[in-house]
Amino acid sequence: MHFVINGCEAELDFDPRTSLLDLLREHRHLFGAKKGCDQGACGACTVLVDGTRINSCLALAVQYQDCAITTIEGLGGPDKLHPLQAAFVEHDGFQCGYCTPGQICSALGMVEELKRGVPSYVSADVSAAGFELTDDELRERMSGNLCRCGAYNGIVDAIHDTFGADGAEPARREAA
Repeated sequence: MHFVINGCEAELDFDPRTSLLDLLREHRHLFGAKKGCDQGACGACTVLVDGTRINSCLALAVQYQDCAITTIEGLGGPDKLHPLQAAFVEHDGFQCGYCTPGQICSALGMVEELKRGVPSYVSADVSAAGFELTDDELRERMSGNLCRCGAYNGIVDAIHDTFGADGAEPARREAA
């Protein structure tokens, strides 16, 4: 089956019952997405598929043939961090780091949802053309990603610093 993972094409042969998470970890050796709960409750396995965030532990890999799959490894590296990765470092948005890849991928997917005008549970007017990324709005949209260390304030600060109050445009900053 044909996959596009972090911009690289791959032809893979595997059991069709394989989850996307297991495909990434066991067949592509991309260990950023974590197997936390394996039930879609913690968000540690969050990756982007065509810009949409998904829990890769719940998704069968065969569903995502020919889609653009992006993991944390595809966003930046030690020499050139993605601006959100740099903000996580700057604002102590991680402690043990286990949830961080899922948090970052989820935040990037959240920003795409904002651009498309997707409301959340706390959106006051679900028919509004856009939504302000208040702390309550951001926390609700990120509520599917858990952090056992409790680095939530740093995570919120990093997202606000990177994307601003409207969540539409990355802040003008250089990655570390």
